[in-house]
Amino acid sequence: MRFGVLGPLAVWRDDGAPVAVPGADLRALLAVLLVHEGAPVPVERLIGDLWPDALPARPANALQVRVSRLRRVLGRELIEFTSGGYRLGVPAGSIDAGRFQFLLGEARATEDPAPRGRLLTEALALWRGDALADFAGQPFAQPVAERLVQQRLAAVEELAETRLDLGEHDLVLAELAEWVHRHPHRERLRAAQLRAIYRTGRQGEALQAYDEFRRGLAEAHGLDPGPELAALQRAILARDPTLAAPPPRRRTNLPAQVTELVGRDEAIAEVTALLGTARLVTLTGTGGVGKTRLGLAVAERLADAFPDGVWLVELAGTHPGDEVAEAVMTVLGLRENTLLGPLPAHTAADHLERLSAFLRDRSILLLLDNCEHVAGSAADLTRALLAAAPGLRVLATGREPLGIPGEVLRPVPPLELPEPGAGAERVRAASAVRLFHARAADADPGFTVDTSNAAVVADLVRRLDGLPLALELAAARTRALGVPGVLARLDDRFRLLDGGNRGAPARQRTLSALLGWSWELLTEAERAVLRRLSVLDSGELAAVEAICADDSDGTVEIAGTLARLVDRSMVVVTANRRYRLLATVAAYARTRLAEANETHSLRDRHSRYYLSVAEEVAPGLFGPEQRTCLARLDAEQGNFHCALENAAEQGDAGVALRLVDALAWYLLLRGRVRQVGRRAARALAVPGDTPSELRARVRCWEAGIAILRGADSDAVSRARQALDAFRGTDDPPGLAMGQWFLGYVLHHVGALDFSEELAAKSSAGFHSLGHAWGTAVTTSLRAHHTIARGDLPTAADLAEESLAQFRALDDLGGELLTIYPRAAFAEAIGDHDTAERLHRDGLRLADELGMWAEAADRLSGLGKLAMLRGDHDTARRFYERARALAVEHSFKPAEVVAITGLGLTARRTGDLAEAEEHLREAEKWYRRAERAPGHPAVVVELGLLAQQGGDHAAAASQHSSGTPGEGA
Repeated sequence: MRFGVLGPLAVWRDDGAPVAVPGADLRALLAVLLVHEGAPVPVERLIGDLWPDALPARPANALQVRVSRLRRVLGRELIEFTSGGYRLGVPAGSIDAGRFQFLLGEARATEDPAPRGRLLTEALALWRGDALADFAGQPFAQPVAERLVQQRLAAVEELAETRLDLGEHDLVLAELAEWVHRHPHRERLRAAQLRAIYRTGRQGEALQAYDEFRRGLAEAHGLDPGPELAALQRAILARDPTLAAPPPRRRTNLPAQVTELVGRDEAIAEVTALLGTARLVTLTGTGGVGKTRLGLAVAERLADAFPDGVWLVELAGTHPGDEVAEAVMTVLGLRENTLLGPLPAHTAADHLERLSAFLRDRSILLLLDNCEHVAGSAADLTRALLAAAPGLRVLATGREPLGIPGEVLRPVPPLELPEPGAGAERVRAASAVRLFHARAADADPGFTVDTSNAAVVADLVRRLDGLPLALELAAARTRALGVPGVLARLDDRFRLLDGGNRGAPARQRTLSALLGWSWELLTEAERAVLRRLSVLDSGELAAVEAICADDSDGTVEIAGTLARLVDRSMVVVTANRRYRLLATVAAYARTRLAEANETHSLRDRHSRYYLSVAEEVAPGLFGPEQRTCLARLDAEQGNFHCALENAAEQGDAGVALRLVDALAWYLLLRGRVRQVGRRAARALAVPGDTPSELRARVRCWEAGIAILRGADSDAVSRARQALDAFRGTDDPPGLAMGQWFLGYVLHHVGALDFSEELAAKSSAGFHSLGHAWGTAVTTSLRAHHTIARGDLPTAADLAEESLAQFRALDDLGGELLTIYPRAAFAEAIGDHDTAERLHRDGLRLADELGMWAEAADRLSGLGKLAMLRGDHDTARRFYERARALAVEHSFKPAEVVAITGLGLTARRTGDLAEAEEHLREAEKWYRRAERAPGHPAVVVELGLLAQQGGDHAAAASQHSSGTPGEGA
């Protein structure tokens, strides 16, 4: 179980389901035990805390009764009796306050501001309200709550300072506003706010904020600001250069290299120079020659030259078509869409348009690695992106060129070999020997190349053609066999190979010989693990153990075997402890898997294992573990894709459909809308007998995505057909989810009547099941329906109800859903302060969840409020930030909302030319859109603009030409 005190007292099972603790008396007992954080609480102390005013007649007996009742709720083993007292026997990490303090300590021990910011953000996200909110004023809770509040405020301040270190002053301003309002005399908060204001170019406003703080402090406490804040005010006044934003941090996902790249200095310099003039450089060469390592080294050297980042896109596990573009989008953090918040209805932009818009004004280097198996798709995408984005450079690796205009080829040769008859010094100088020496010394620290072995080392590296992978595999054996032993066994292998494979290219024969020889030296257990590893994209130890163990009794000892394979350079272990095979080794291992007649069984085992992972983790997406579960699923995307393909190719419709159903919501949360539709279609196309309710679930996902993308002219009919698949089934949870999802989608395409009908049915279904998340999300959807009907008070009530439900689940994404209707109601009744607070809350949540379209909409909401208050400069700044964020993440609908806001602001300040420019740009997009509910408002504004300019005929024409039906 997990326990929450950072807000109202809460208890959850490990799967996120809430546990009801009935009665104020039991909740008080649990709270007292929790605030002692696992320490024993003497009976006398418990009695005093529970009955501070008047003791019961027999207090010890009364306490025993309460303990007994609480044990029936939580389980007897959790409440332990020790000598003279009771303790709650749970680890500190099971209590949100303990988890918060742990994350805070980890953040303070982390120097790098980026991971420190992530830790602080995760820590603050644990708070659901005031600490021990339902025990406010009770003596046992007051000191603990006050301590936690102070820790929370310190964490807020540290996060603000960390984000200033990262150059995120805009986000800092948005997040601090509410905290400064609630704690107006806290100097550290105010200092962060002043720095953020100053960095946005508003020196005068920063100085004004300081004066307001100084006056407020004097009036409330008769004090002056402290020396640090006073010094900051003087620095702002003097425009001290030390207050400037830090230089942009390197933006990259390049992995840290464990070993030094040997023998490629000249190649690195040459390729680096080529990318100074050429926009596409392709590294070509045979397998094992080191194309990827060279590409990574060049990218690392150029990391500071590209302000918008150097990004590695690994294409080894992708398939031709949309997957190549999706791989690039995933690395760049681009979402196809977002299903959180009030979605703009038009979502027709394809991957190429989104990527082109994102890259157009950026200076970025993309390293496209292992292009050979998707060469056509990679070439098409690269050609289009280079044409659209002048600041883009591409470094590709593959066994063949991409074959597009402007491509500069740079073959990657093997390493330099020593000349025949060379002395020891010249042998050691050859790059092939240097690499062999370095890796052999890793295996045997006493190894060296000297006059005693220089000749045989030179012969060995020549026999291996200077191929880096071959050299590393051979070097790993020197400790056991010595260099002469390695060479002798290789010669035997070459003779065997020469007898049956003379048609293969020389270097391919060399690598095949070495891989075959290395295979023969492995034990049976090592061979079993190596060949079976070839079915994984990469995996944690638990996955390798589950998939690679023996069929019979699982006696293969995986961990030790893996360690030996890593030592022999046959398996790569990454920094995050995942195990994988290099592409060349994997190809060889797959042939051995087929020879062992294990391909079918291992692919089936792989699919079923990752189906179990998906079905185990996916429920956590609907509660407080959402971020942890998202990260876990992110790490396994390659394996999930392989699992689906395996199941589909082997005709296992049940596994394919279950995988799609388990992962659909995850993919939607990550904005991968097309992937859901494509995977659903793939699974539904697999023939075979499967439960009809399973096919019905997947049909609902497929239909919803088709409707969302505008692929079906009759959205209501498509939704009805999908739901008809549930006829004759007994699957209330699946039906309720399908009704909600299709109702949600239909709401955003304007089919309000049927959407409301589905929401009502879904709500009833979830309620009867006791499904807390389903009840919360349908309540939120009903709130959006009532907004569309113009009933803002009811919408606000429903949104508040949904908010309470989502907060009980600790679901930040769900909480974000409730922001818009609550803010809309507050704005409608003129409560602009509340509306502003809600938009800022939404901005914070959107930032934490990476929901950038929603963040842009919340910035536009803040701009609208500033405009309504007559603060046109502030309105313009918010709208500009919203537009910049929407452009950065290629969310055209959010960009158009911001552009419209800029037009409205310009008209109100009398700049009619600027207003018309913005409004015409918005109208142009709305007229192209298939569904554009914002179009009528823009038409009205253009009419008012014409009227304000004195052109009454144009105003009348504008009003008559822009009826809602044209774009709605």
